[in-house]
Order: sequence, then C-alpha cells, then structure tokens
Amino acid sequence: MKKQWIKSMVVGLVALSVWNCKTSDPEPTPYESGVFILNAGNFSSNNGSVSFLSRTSQTVATNIFQTANPSLVLSGGVQGYTEVNGKGLILVDNNTAGQDKVEIVDYATFKSLATLKTPDIENPRQVIQVGPNKAYISCWDVSGDFSAGTFYKDPGYIAVVDLNTRTVTKKIAAIKGVENMVVVGTEVFVGSNAYSGNKTLMVIDLTTDSVKERIDFGSAPEPIAVDANNKLWLRAGNALVRVNPSTRGTEQRLTFSEAPGSVVISTDKQAFYYTLGGKTYQISINATSATGTVVIPRSFSTLGVDPQTKRIYGTQNPLLYTQAGYVIRYESSGALVDSVKAEIAPSGFYFR
Repeated sequence: MKKQWIKSMVVGLVALSVWNCKTSDPEPTPYESGVFILNAGNFSSNNGSVSFLSRTSQTVATNIFQTANPSLVLSGGVQGYTEVNGKGLILVDNNTAGQDKVEIVDYATFKSLATLKTPDIENPRQVIQVGPNKAYISCWDVSGDFSAGTFYKDPGYIAVVDLNTRTVTKKIAAIKGVENMVVVGTEVFVGSNAYSGNKTLMVIDLTTDSVKERIDFGSAPEPIAVDANNKLWLRAGNALVRVNPSTRGTEQRLTFSEAPGSVVISTDKQAFYYTLGGKTYQISINATSATGTVVIPRSFSTLGVDPQTKRIYGTQNPLLYTQAGYVIRYESSGALVDSVKAEIAPSGFYFR
C-alpha cells in the first residue's frame, strides 16, 4: 500500500510538472509592441538616444540603451536602427573624427552584445536587413570640410555586417554621399544625400555583395520604397519617380513646386504620405500628376506609418535642439490621436 501511495504521488508530481511546462508563459520583454523613437540629439553635444513608446501608452521610456547598459553611453547622434534575427543595430554618429560606431544589442532587452567601431564604421547613415543574418550599413566615410565643398568623400561605402560573428566582413565601394537603400528581390538600389552632388543610382547584387550597375539619374536619387506593384520609388530633386526595377526605366515622374520633405509609403503600399509647404499630403502610387490630398494641415520633420494600426506618426522639434521634441500621432484619416514628449530631436521610427 505504501509503495502504491508513493507511486501515485510521483506520477502526480510528474503530471503537475508537465502541466506547468505546458502552461507557463514566456517572460514578456519590456519592448514587446510599439515604436522605437530615434533621437538625433544636438549634434555638437553627442547626446542622441533611443526611446520606446508603447501603442497603448502616452509615456515614453527614455534612453533605453543607457537603462539597459548603465556603464555604457551611445555618445553621438542616432542615425538609424533595424533588427536582424533577434539583434538590433543602432547607428551612432559622433561629431569627433574616429568616434562613430554601431552598437549591436539584444532586441528584447537592449543589452549590448558588440560594438563596431572605426575604421569599419565612418559616418553611418542607414542600416537595412539583406539576409537572415546579414545587414548593409551605408557610410559616408571620413567627412571633410563642408564650407570647402569637400565634405563628402568620394566614394563612400557599404559595410557588410555578419550578425553571426558580429563583424564587418566587407566594404563595398559606393558613391559620394551614399545614404538611402531599398531591397528589391536579390538587388539593393542605393542612392545618396541630396546635397552630395552625386547623380548616380547604384545597384548591388546581394548574392555576391558587389556592385552590379551604376545608372546616371540626372539628379541625386534617394530610394524610398517598393510599392504594391513591386515598383521602386525615389525622390529626385522636386520629384517622386517610379522606376521599373527590372528594366531600370523611369515609368512616372511626379514633379512638385518644391522638393517634398519626409516621404513614407502607406501600410498597403498603395500611396505615399509626404510633407510639403507646411502640410502633410497623401498621393496614390497610380497618380499621373503631382496633386496630393491634404491629410494633416501641418508639416513634420519626420513621418512614419505604423504597420499594425496604420496610424501616422510625425515629429516636431523646437528651433533650438536643446529641448525635447514631440511625437504626434494621427489616425490614417488625419484625426489627431495624441502628442507625446520624446527626447532631443526625434528624427526616425522603427515599429515593432
């Protein structure tokens, strides 16, 4: 009888253990669902940061890198952020030569995993995922004298990052003022800063990490996004241009009275939101003229669109970059949701 009782107790404990294993939930991460706000900071102060805003909150979690890593500081302006296979890459641009870097963090906790430094990283501008464990980072390289017209080194480069080894495995010689990048299939279309003077659209083969083609575009091309029809859109001077990525031919050119400011594609990829003349507009990818519809009667430094809620996010900054800016949220209809205080110079978003 005693043996039977012990046997029953053991079976019960095992069953309870199995039940607990099956029903226990994973620990929630502090940044489960929301938007990372990329704050450039005051450039001369090197005080950029990353904030986090939940979709259901009006309170920003500030300087989350510092919170997760008390002994470390970003020490520079935050230029970009993306995630690749559980790892986040923060682009940091310091105004002192040789101090630029990329912080690789655990995406769930923001704890530092590795740091990519100069000379691998010089003036990082944008980061995109190009493979399961691979990222491209566009870099201006060492900058020169802006007043003398030699600020942008010719050429810049694309740093190829292996997230398994957390190293830069290659530098692809790019174009002067290299910046925006958009993936289309197995190719990456690469453009440059509008002030660089470069007029070349570059195409990189992802399978070989090498330059495949250079296309004379007539003005500085800034790739924006791929639309619902798998067509590439660029901003070039005062125009938004649709390009067939297969033939490289221009299919449509929407020319505005002046250069649009921030431009982002809608969640369904059927339209663009853009700022122009103090207002925010929407325009269809099928438009035949540069006539958009006013969505919000004000302009913003940066626009973003939440892929989950379809809400429009805009940033607003004071004249002097010594005070915190704001993130203002709107429904896709243009109805105001709220205004949230961020950190200094919010200038980008990453939605999760």
